[in-house]
Amino acid sequence: MNSEHSMQRIATFCGQCDCGCPELWVDPDAPEERRVVITDDHGQRIQMSMGQLGDLVGDVKGGVLDGLLAGSR
Repeated sequence: MNSEHSMQRIATFCGQCDCGCPELWVDPDAPEERRVVITDDHGQRIQMSMGQLGDLVGDVKGGVLDGLLAGSR
C-alpha cells in the first residue's frame, strides 16, 4: 500500500497560484511499475515506472507535443 508520507516531491508545475497545481512525485515504497506519481489539481493521479517517465520525457524533448502546445498559446 502506498503511503502519501513516503512520497518525495520532485516538481510542481505552475506553482504561481493556490489551486493545487499538478505535481511530480517519486514513491520509493511503491512497486517499480508504479513508482512515479503525477497528481493534478482535481485529486486525480497517474502512476508509471521510471522507464515510462523516461520515454515520456524523451518524446517531449523530441518535439512530440510541440504542435499541440503551439495551438494553446
